[in-house]
Amino acid sequence: MSNSGRKTPRLVADKRTPKSKKKKPAPKRRKTPARRSRKRTPSRNPIVRLFRGLFGWIFRIIWGIGWRVTAVVALIVGVAVAYTYTTLPPVNELLDGRARGSVTLLDREGEVFAWRGDTFGGVVTSDTVSEHLKNAVIATEDKRFYMHPGVDPIGIASAIRINLSEGRGPLSGHGGSTLTQQTAKLLCLGVEYDKSEWESEADYVADCRRGSLARKAKEAVFAMAMEAKYTKDQILSIYLNRAYMGGGAYGAEAAAQRYFGKSAGQLEPQEAAILAGLLTAPTRLAPTSNLKRSQDRAATVLRLMNEQGFLSDTQTAAAQASPATLSEAAQAQTGGYFADWVMDAGPEFFTRDTTEDVIIKTTLDQRMQAAAEDALKYIFEEKVREGSKAQAAIVVMSADGAVRAMVGGRKSKVTGAFNRATMARRQTGSAFKPFVYATALELGYTYDSTVVDEPYCLDIPGSGRWCPENYTRKHYGRVTLERALRDSLNVPAVKVSESVGRDLVRKVASDFGIESDLADGPALALGASESTLLEMTGAYAGILNGGSSVTPYGLVELKLLGDDAPLMGAGGGIGERVIREEAARELIYMMHKVVHGGTGGRAQLPDREAAGKTGTTQAARDAWFLGFTADYVAGVWMGYDDNTPLTGVTGGGLPAEIWHETMVRVHEGIPPKPLPMIHPKPKPQVQQEPLRRQQRRNGGNRGNPIENILRGILGMD
Repeated sequence: MSNSGRKTPRLVADKRTPKSKKKKPAPKRRKTPARRSRKRTPSRNPIVRLFRGLFGWIFRIIWGIGWRVTAVVALIVGVAVAYTYTTLPPVNELLDGRARGSVTLLDREGEVFAWRGDTFGGVVTSDTVSEHLKNAVIATEDKRFYMHPGVDPIGIASAIRINLSEGRGPLSGHGGSTLTQQTAKLLCLGVEYDKSEWESEADYVADCRRGSLARKAKEAVFAMAMEAKYTKDQILSIYLNRAYMGGGAYGAEAAAQRYFGKSAGQLEPQEAAILAGLLTAPTRLAPTSNLKRSQDRAATVLRLMNEQGFLSDTQTAAAQASPATLSEAAQAQTGGYFADWVMDAGPEFFTRDTTEDVIIKTTLDQRMQAAAEDALKYIFEEKVREGSKAQAAIVVMSADGAVRAMVGGRKSKVTGAFNRATMARRQTGSAFKPFVYATALELGYTYDSTVVDEPYCLDIPGSGRWCPENYTRKHYGRVTLERALRDSLNVPAVKVSESVGRDLVRKVASDFGIESDLADGPALALGASESTLLEMTGAYAGILNGGSSVTPYGLVELKLLGDDAPLMGAGGGIGERVIREEAARELIYMMHKVVHGGTGGRAQLPDREAAGKTGTTQAARDAWFLGFTADYVAGVWMGYDDNTPLTGVTGGGLPAEIWHETMVRVHEGIPPKPLPMIHPKPKPQVQQEPLRRQQRRNGGNRGNPIENILRGILGMD
């Protein structure tokens, strides 16, 4: 076969790769694990599949309901907060929330010695108070105060944990309340006190302090609204002004003045710790109730301040080593009986029920008050058997009736207690006799007029025969009026009273200030009538001042806080004349002899003249000593509240000694003055002219024949 026209085929195969170019090796890839399929292989166990389906269904229901409920609750809370926000007043209207005003009592020198009512020292802010007080409150009450929105979930969770660990319910005990919530509670969630809606202010406060779940919810809403309305410092300012801090003090300024006698802006760390510490229990922890307990609490507050960086270790150690102490006014324990008496004696709308802040200046002398308290304590510690329940009272006053000291019982550091100086009406015994002799002297008798001390009886209509006896059960014949009073003889006192007339004796005693109902019978002369120690001391002051009546008083001036002009002045003082000055001078001389040579010998003072009279009632149920120097009058009563007879006590015994101890202390540093009394010249020893002849010659009794006959029958000369 011919190959013409065709190409001869190659005898070898063609190469499949290019000649000139070599293929680069491909980059090595990282080995990755095979992806897991997202699609889970269904379990072949039907029970597991059932539970998984049920759980998913429940979860979807809870989630679907939960977020919707949460949204609804959030919306409701938001609306409630927004509404509450609109009801909140300006912050300056919330700083003083007291329902009543306060009364501040000043002594005769103008120094504060007592407070009554709801004391408010004035508005303070978080900027004007001591930084230590601000830090102490935050450290104690709410350390996350500047971080939460009014409610602190962390604090609530911590409170629940503590409550459960202590075996209580989750909401019992610690509440986890923030400082804002506490302030909301102080504001009573915006509900103001209305007398017409509440039986008392205490009921209103108790309702504000309720801790139910509904109340807690309202409190939380109110707190969040406050956080939206006010700044943190404004909220703190409201709290510092409205918080009750014990002792009747509302707010930091009142408490600082009450306990330490200084402004809230001047408090030292240990003082600030005292105030912050008592916020949890202001009545129990008040330093005036128990200073040691208050100081122990303050030490804990100082430690908290240190832990939170408010105090250095050095500052903390120094403050704990030198705990805060009370001011002198605070140590006086709210003025005791005297302050109570002034409050009761003043106008009710300016004292007990005042809605204003009132300042009352009084007659109190704190040095003399301490003197009386120390004297009473000394006698009961040194001269009265241990465990005795006997009581005593003391009143010290000037001759014009200005009361300088008052002790109404053995426990002097009290408030609102039974005041035996002003409230106890007791028989006066022989302490009444000066008014019998004052009547006689006013009618023309003299200190050396005589009366026969002898067995003596009277027929009392409706009561039968009455025969008074002397304490010694003896008779001494003819005695002068001076001796009859000096030795406290009963028969001569009754004879003189019957001679001058009981009606006149009652009138003189009443004019001197004894306002109690006076006995009608002849026992009037022996003090069968009842009176108070204050009345009796005031009546003796009338003798000292020359025979003019006296109204005891303690209030000198009353004015409103911030006003210069007083609303009222003194409510007592010297009144009308009762007996002639000469008669008063003779009576003072006779009473001087009681102390210097008579039944009141234990009352003698070492450096000055004194006059007075003892008094012991039937069965020794009451023992009295009342007397005076040229400067001051003092009265002492001793007895049992239940009228149990005293054992071995008469007016010339322990009461005279209490009087002596009181007046020695009262007169420290006061130069002695002579008593305003007569000084008779010694008389020659001649027979004394009978009183009847003296009075006929001198025109005594204006020639009343009936009275002269009566004197002759009674044996009076």
